[in-house]
Amino acid sequence: MTLSDSTARSPTPLLSMDRRALLRFGGFGALALLAGCGTMRPTGESGGSSAAASGIVSGIRSGAGLTALSPDAQLEQAALQQARYMASAGRMEHTTGWGKDFAARVSDNGIKGAAAENIAQGRMDLTRLFDMWMNSPPHRRNMLDPRFTRFGLAYVGDASRPGWRYWALVLGK
Repeated sequence: MTLSDSTARSPTPLLSMDRRALLRFGGFGALALLAGCGTMRPTGESGGSSAAASGIVSGIRSGAGLTALSPDAQLEQAALQQARYMASAGRMEHTTGWGKDFAARVSDNGIKGAAAENIAQGRMDLTRLFDMWMNSPPHRRNMLDPRFTRFGLAYVGDASRPGWRYWALVLGK
């Protein structure tokens, strides 16, 4: 049944539609709203990267005789905040233009204890990203720190450069 068919039969089309047609109409409306919401997100934003990187991180840690790190939503949120800032600023740095350094951002996110952050930018997949960090002594040291048990990874894309991403990894106890 189409909406125009029911309109021709009744002066109050929605009231005369059967339940199935009304649900179908409502479902299409909900899908249209959800599709519209997707366009409001920053380009290529991903707060779900921690789960995707879990195997790589576990391999890196086990290769060094360390326990695996668990993906953590709280750390991922802190990483996503930093990735968003870098993407909006168009540059890679640990401080933000809002006057917040890493220690302030960690505290604001309720993260307690030891924490560290690795950041990167460029056109790269997860394997290349972690290879790059493992070949950089300070980044490698962060990832192999035995105090850490959790991590959060996120990226945000740059709308002006296709495939370009700003990455942030936050590690914590």
